[in-house]
Amino acid sequence: MKQMTIDWGCLSRHRGQLMGLSILFIVLFHIGLPRTDAFFGLKRMGNMGVDLFFFLSGIGLWYAWCKRPDMGHFYRRRLLRILPAWLVGSTAFYLPDYLGPQRFSSSMPDLLGDITINWDFWIHDELTFWYIPATLLLYLLAPWYMRLVQRDAVWRWLPVLMILWCVAVQYVAPIHAAVGHIEIFWSRVPIFFIGIAMGEWVRQGRTTTPATPWALALTMAASLALCIYLEQALHGRFPIFLERMAYIPLTISGALLMAQGIGLLPARMGSALAMVGSLSLEIYLIHSHFVLTWIEPWQLGYWPTFALCLAVTLPAAWLLHQILHKVMNAWSL
Repeated sequence: MKQMTIDWGCLSRHRGQLMGLSILFIVLFHIGLPRTDAFFGLKRMGNMGVDLFFFLSGIGLWYAWCKRPDMGHFYRRRLLRILPAWLVGSTAFYLPDYLGPQRFSSSMPDLLGDITINWDFWIHDELTFWYIPATLLLYLLAPWYMRLVQRDAVWRWLPVLMILWCVAVQYVAPIHAAVGHIEIFWSRVPIFFIGIAMGEWVRQGRTTTPATPWALALTMAASLALCIYLEQALHGRFPIFLERMAYIPLTISGALLMAQGIGLLPARMGSALAMVGSLSLEIYLIHSHFVLTWIEPWQLGYWPTFALCLAVTLPAAWLLHQILHKVMNAWSL
């Protein structure tokens, strides 16, 4: 009998599909559900989609950097992918608010700060689009870390210190008072840099031992069970960063096992997931504050709301992606 092993390269081959799953998890997380519902704890696990995206992003950045270790090129590629869609989404959200109720932007400088870098997130944890400024900052830091790793592989262990920093942010009073309001960012920093650190294993296509799939299954089952219990039984009664530390083994083991499963899917289903993954930025910007906010008052139920949200969001995300792609191509000419 052939023993099962896992090729780390599957995280690269199926990265698009995994990105698609990550944004679907995030959409599921954002749909409201009563805490008394038996599905509440598992629904909250959709929050892990952010960690999965950051992990995969780190791996992808390592690939890109190894092909062309040039900071100017690196920053241009990342900014041209994120900024156009972000500026459209942030302007469409913050400008009408400024002209109306001013729930978010109270002055013109405040409006410009929100549209460009969502500075209210950094100042007082305004979470409307927190994921975008967080991603931009991580991308800004990534080349410096990759340079360190290339000079000496010992720096791959630096994410361990980042985990210690998360503990300090929560429990060391002066640090907590200064930067504790953006805990949602700090607790995602380790998994991003772990993705970069593991990028070389993925690039080399390292193969695991036959025992690894069982170890991964045990890790995923234990961490998932712990997180579901925390959310279902203790939601709101523990520092949330603790659960996000449990997301780290859950994300790594889950990504490897899901990548194995994706390889078994019919080709059309895999292509559909990859397409969703290619639109993940646009879906993130559109689904919650431009679609769900109109659908949820209808109280259709959890799964019908999810289905309708996707039915509206996917075409809108595709259209935005196509328009920006054409505009950027014309601009580059």
